[in-house]
Amino acid sequence: INFSFMSNPKAVTSSIGPFRNENPTPCTCQNTMPANQFVSKDELDDLQKRRAEEFRQHQIRSGKENDVLILVPANTPLQYPMRGFRVTPMNKTLIPGDSNYIKSLKVSLRVQKGVLSVMNVQEGEQVDGQNEKHLSISSSSLQQLNDLLSRLTYTSTIYHIKTEDLEHRIFLKNFRFQITLDLTNKKKNKKKKKFKVTVLIKAFLRYKELNVLINSIRQNYPKIKIIVADDSLNPEKVVGDNIEHYIMPPAQGWFAGRNLAVSQVTTKYFLWVDDDFVFLNETRIESFVNIMEAVPELDVVGGQVEGNQFAFQLQYEEGNSEEGGCITRVSRTHAPLPGFDGCFFADGVVNYFLGRTEAVRRVGFDPFLKRVAHTEFFVDGLGDLLVATCKGFRIGHQNHGSTNKYSSYRHPPKSDSEAKMTHHFFKNHLKCIKY
Repeated sequence: INFSFMSNPKAVTSSIGPFRNENPTPCTCQNTMPANQFVSKDELDDLQKRRAEEFRQHQIRSGKENDVLILVPANTPLQYPMRGFRVTPMNKTLIPGDSNYIKSLKVSLRVQKGVLSVMNVQEGEQVDGQNEKHLSISSSSLQQLNDLLSRLTYTSTIYHIKTEDLEHRIFLKNFRFQITLDLTNKKKNKKKKKFKVTVLIKAFLRYKELNVLINSIRQNYPKIKIIVADDSLNPEKVVGDNIEHYIMPPAQGWFAGRNLAVSQVTTKYFLWVDDDFVFLNETRIESFVNIMEAVPELDVVGGQVEGNQFAFQLQYEEGNSEEGGCITRVSRTHAPLPGFDGCFFADGVVNYFLGRTEAVRRVGFDPFLKRVAHTEFFVDGLGDLLVATCKGFRIGHQNHGSTNKYSSYRHPPKSDSEAKMTHHFFKNHLKCIKY
């Protein structure tokens, strides 16, 4: 049997079709307009270097660096799933597929980012390496061997939503085949680094607090762009250098404002803040950017508001296709973010976070949710956005009292919550949800 996955294939073709060449022939751009023709010669070299670095990070984020090639002769009877299967990070998952084609009496398996085990091992069943990266199964009976394989499980030990693992080495008497399963579940100009971020604010009625926030931003970042999405009932002017103030129809809501603000961002990242926050001396946007640049797979990094870090897991139970799944918000984080003390993976974070513009736009903010909405964005992004939270990335919160008019919108009637639950039931195919 000849079956393998190959990384970085070079000029390989097969009956399946052509595959990526590691050194492809450059395109000639015949009858097309060169994309760099309007770049000055003085800027072109630096631009190309930065472009190459951004493309490298894009490849990491999209998994293109680990593209694999499958070569399978026709009619090869392989039982394990060739396209991989989804797993929940850090949880045990039964590997699907029976093993009717296994004709050997010993199977050896090895993984890198998790551990393997066989469920309910009985006396006399030979399994070596339970809950380890290398596991061997032996039996004097082919029927028993296949039964053991049907109870084989994989548990990831690294938290990541965009990764793959599992290399099987299965021995068939004098033959061997190898399977890889997809478990999908800088020269910088420091002067320009601050322009990688735009500050976004959703404003409603609280102009006094909004102006305090803007003044505090300007003390630390005099030239950074600020975008204000404003759905106040009687809008007031918001003035200042490099401020874009967008007036919305009255009381359109929290997520409609977020969508508008994000839609106008032209920078790689944006920093989300509420209109009653205040920048402190230790509020440093660079701390967020450094992490996002070092870990290109990350989409959102949250900080803390005063002493409130508010990071959470979203525990999802799939349920059946008719009733839908169940989701529960739990106040805890996942594994630590490697290389950054005090940072942890999470499924959701507080209302103070740096977002990767491209990724957040892809998920979007549901404008149906007008008044009380935050977790819902992370519910929509679950399994798509890679999120982390970091201690010490701090912003202040202004002390102020709420007017009766503001409170009437901030705390909507019970009917709004009921409508929101119905919305989740339909849109997210949820049987139940718990915060």
